[in-house]
Amino acid sequence: MNARPGLVVIGNGMAGMRTVEELLKLDPAMYRITVFGAEPHGNYNRILLSPVLAGDKTVDDIMLHTRDWYAANDVTLHAGDPVVRIDRKRRVVHAQSGLAVPYDRLLIATGSKPFIVPVPGHALPGVIGFRDIQDVDTMLAAAQRGGKAVVIGGGLLGLEAANGLLRQGMEVSVVHVTGSLMNQQLDPPAADLLRAALERKGLRILLNRQTAEIFGDGRVQGVRFADGEDIAADLVVMAAGVRPNVELAKSAGLHVERAIVVDDTLQTYDPRVYAVGECVQHRRATFGLVAPIWDQARVCAAHLAGSGHRRYVQQATATKLKVTGVDLYSAGDIVGLEGSEDLVLRDRRGGVYKRLVVTGNRLTGVVLYGDVADGPWYFDLIQKRTNIASFRDQLLFGQAHAA
Repeated sequence: MNARPGLVVIGNGMAGMRTVEELLKLDPAMYRITVFGAEPHGNYNRILLSPVLAGDKTVDDIMLHTRDWYAANDVTLHAGDPVVRIDRKRRVVHAQSGLAVPYDRLLIATGSKPFIVPVPGHALPGVIGFRDIQDVDTMLAAAQRGGKAVVIGGGLLGLEAANGLLRQGMEVSVVHVTGSLMNQQLDPPAADLLRAALERKGLRILLNRQTAEIFGDGRVQGVRFADGEDIAADLVVMAAGVRPNVELAKSAGLHVERAIVVDDTLQTYDPRVYAVGECVQHRRATFGLVAPIWDQARVCAAHLAGSGHRRYVQQATATKLKVTGVDLYSAGDIVGLEGSEDLVLRDRRGGVYKRLVVTGNRLTGVVLYGDVADGPWYFDLIQKRTNIASFRDQLLFGQAHAA
């Protein structure tokens, strides 16, 4: 009889598997680990799907854990067999295949799913999200046929999808509901510079457009806006945000608000069940970037291993855009609080824009366009809450001048 307790991980993505990696570092023999994944692959770097779409990388390049890795680390992987039910009373998970596996500890890492704008025609063939390898395969197949693509959503993911499709030879329009691109991360001046750069590359940018309908006879043929304007489309990519994937947790009776509610140890209201990644809600916040999810993985693994009392603390996050020839960096609070001050540098000819948000003697936000070399330094100042009083006047000119 195997006396080791069983850890079942629901979700074979970056958050769940990073937690497993951290756990194996701390105590490789503590648990019998079983992983269930919806996709028929090992774990891959989802962030690098954009370079795969653009043709800069292959699927093999972005694999983080091959099937051999699971075998070498004594981790049982059930790929392409998602969990469909959690029986918390009996402590058993039930997979789509009918497989039932008991657990002593359960880690939910179901991630998020694309928000498909619920307009008429959203289920037509040719309308997809941009979330996994299958979506990239669908987009590459569409690009081989050529024609017109419409990307709904002018945020980070939408622009990366649009750039990839453009590089694959499609005519691409980006449709965004507000008046500026990446409005969560950029202020209007930086967004205007970004728009101009993307239009020079050949993207068509349509702002302040409310999608009312996707139309086509048996397959997508176009998008209609609320004002009656139509644009033709052979492919529509929905990149208008994501929603935490919480249905499984909800049906198991776990406490779910916008996402699965966890405490500072990433534990749910059930002490045997943990959750990490885009499916969790911690102190009212949800997460979509890698840095906080890596922190969650470290804390969660420490608690699963019974080693210490680490707590997850939310930190400022930074955003970079992966589009060739566009240098952009955003971090911290770019809106500014009452009493904050903006330090701004504009070099129109050089295509450089910097805006630093200063509150008291601390840097609290930064937007950089064109010259992003000092981004990590500014980010470090924000995270460490460094007193900048002694070099405030040199702050805009970067680390080299802030002696």
